[in-house]
Amino acid sequence: MRFAAIADIHGNCAALQAVLDDIADLGIRDIVNLGDCFSGPLEADRTGDLLLLLDEAAAQTVRGNHDRYLLETPPDALAASDRHAHGQLARRHFEWLRKLPFTKVWRDDVYLCHATPENDNLYWLETVSSDGHVTLRPQAEIEALAEGIAQSLILCGHSHVARIVQLSDGRLIVNPGSVGQPAYDDDAPVYHKVETGHALASYAVIEKTDKGFVPTLRTVAYDHMAMSRLAAKNDRPDWASALATGRV
Repeated sequence: MRFAAIADIHGNCAALQAVLDDIADLGIRDIVNLGDCFSGPLEADRTGDLLLLLDEAAAQTVRGNHDRYLLETPPDALAASDRHAHGQLARRHFEWLRKLPFTKVWRDDVYLCHATPENDNLYWLETVSSDGHVTLRPQAEIEALAEGIAQSLILCGHSHVARIVQLSDGRLIVNPGSVGQPAYDDDAPVYHKVETGHALASYAVIEKTDKGFVPTLRTVAYDHMAMSRLAAKNDRPDWASALATGRV
């Protein structure tokens, strides 16, 4: 088994296309998508059409928290990134979103979720301190969130931090990083920043060997400045900076 894991595209169609091209160059067909597909001041509509085509071929997708917001929140109550995406999406995109599961077990051995098994808005592998520092979550807390999951490979996204954590029983949790948003800030649970420090698109390639699953974190270059200019045109200087530099 050899497949790719993508997450947190956030409407960045150019980054998604670059990642898909890289996956194809590696000869990989199967792709799992861990959600947050559209939210952002970019190209939700083009991203949606690409994902619908991908889903017909070889993709397995679970729903992210921003995907849920697009379905459950009235448009005029959405935050700016979600509101922009909502205005671009067509009925076919919403119908596709409604069909996505919260979690999924793929090929018996792989557990998929966006954030954690019970909460789509909680960092699994990271914790935020009271003064806003984002650090690796203590092992015991990570393992408590994995209780009851039998699969030897667990995939999650949400934090946009590419990371691999091995549990005491040998299971692996992998966050492939973000395809389309290399930096952001958030005010929950307290104000904090997540910054990769680069403008590359991130994803993971995972292979099952006779010694178990072996993940490889990958980055791909694309025309990130075109997306940065689009964000600026759409009155989002925060996104423009993040896409240009990987910093907020």
